[in-house]
Amino acid sequence: MDIDRDLDVKGLNCPLPILRAKKALAEMESGQVLRVKATDPKSAGDFEAFCRQTGHQLVDQQTEEGSPAVLVFSIRRK
Repeated sequence: MDIDRDLDVKGLNCPLPILRAKKALAEMESGQVLRVKATDPKSAGDFEAFCRQTGHQLVDQQTEEGSPAVLVFSIRRK
């Protein structure tokens, strides 16, 4: 999968990761993919709900081991 833009929101807590992702997606074209790296453990549910509500597609979700663990989301803009 091609990644068109990366967004690092590690260290930020809700709602900042979602707000920064929303802003980044607004600057992208339809079909482009945004990769977001976050450390907030609640962001998994937040990004799933965000994509459901906005129509963007959560195409991949992974966890990079470490302390703290990094959650990586790939979101395709609608």
